[in-house]
Amino acid sequence: MITIETVAPTTAIAADIVRNYMADVAARWYQRPATDDELSQALQDEPYGDLQGSTGALLVAVESGQPVGCAGVRFLDSVAELTKVFTVPAHRGRGIGSQLLHAAEQVCQQRSMSTVRLDTRAGLAEACAMYERNGYERVAPFNDEPYSDRWYSKTLTAGVR
Repeated sequence: MITIETVAPTTAIAADIVRNYMADVAARWYQRPATDDELSQALQDEPYGDLQGSTGALLVAVESGQPVGCAGVRFLDSVAELTKVFTVPAHRGRGIGSQLLHAAEQVCQQRSMSTVRLDTRAGLAEACAMYERNGYERVAPFNDEPYSDRWYSKTLTAGVR
């Protein structure tokens, strides 16, 4: 059974799943496993300590005590930005990403956020498909992230679950 927990970025479970996320993303970027130095640099380039309290939330999907996915959300004025949406490769295809996405949307609604947006890249095809299946629409770039080539947005309504 999958449970989704909100965790502090400083916890061991957060560090474990975010490291797995960064290793997966970096390996896809480099088209080979990332070196320890590359992974350390990626973790430094994409901090996540603000995904707590008034500035954000970090959600972790847990099964049998092990993290199997994560999703972060940053609160920026009236807009929420999704980040670090990830499912461990061995657990993909089970709907965990969509469960995390819906849980993140609920957190956004609780914070009175009406818009959720994210940036990604086409090379993460399964993620792009998941966002589109869940009502996210492609929009014009809203940042200048060098690793992104797709931007999405979704307007939340009171009925989103």
